[in-house]
Amino acid sequence: MINCYDDFVEALLCAGFSMAGGRDDGIYAIIDWGWNEPPPYKTPVAWHTGKPETDPWEWRMRVLEERSDIAYAKLFFKKSGFITKKWYPYFLAARRDGLTFDEAYDGGTISHFAKRIYDVVADGALPTHTIKQLGGFSREDKAGFDRALTELQMKMHLTMCGCQQKQTMLGKEFAWASTVLTTTESFFGESVFEEADSISKEAAFEKIKEQILKLNPSVSDNKIKKFIYG
Repeated sequence: MINCYDDFVEALLCAGFSMAGGRDDGIYAIIDWGWNEPPPYKTPVAWHTGKPETDPWEWRMRVLEERSDIAYAKLFFKKSGFITKKWYPYFLAARRDGLTFDEAYDGGTISHFAKRIYDVVADGALPTHTIKQLGGFSREDKAGFDRALTELQMKMHLTMCGCQQKQTMLGKEFAWASTVLTTTESFFGESVFEEADSISKEAAFEKIKEQILKLNPSVSDNKIKKFIYG
């Protein structure tokens, strides 16, 4: 039973990964009810109240701001999810297969739009509105830009690390806050990647599959494969 932020973090560290957004997508979600439906049990947890202890929408950024062992990004089915530091090397081994970004791009598995974004972010964490400016993306590029951002997160080259409010020239805040992204290497450090390099793609798949079936024994093989490999 999830009654507060600490309950959520404890459950996530135990599970290792979870869908976000109030849907389990046939796999697993710690919070498995959406903002417009009642929870399956009595709890003070409620979406979009702005209360940091009981609003799952606030928890997305809290784990990034307050912890160093949980990643949040568009990770599963092109939707948002969480992976703990303990399980991150297994997903890296399954999805990146030991390749650097440049190696993946040279191999033709990374789009040109994604490379333009990555080259900007590689120099340091940036909000999406600044990435658009520095990368020379126009309004007409919006659809391609959004797809490339999702691509980079799904392939675990970039990950979210917070949010930043837009400001006018006079320093006045306006509009919605922008997501801040960084490279996964910067987010978790080299030790996670060294561990991933010691795990084969096949071993990573079997390890994650075993955990998925503990969390949800009824998941089909096709669903598991798509969840793990992205």
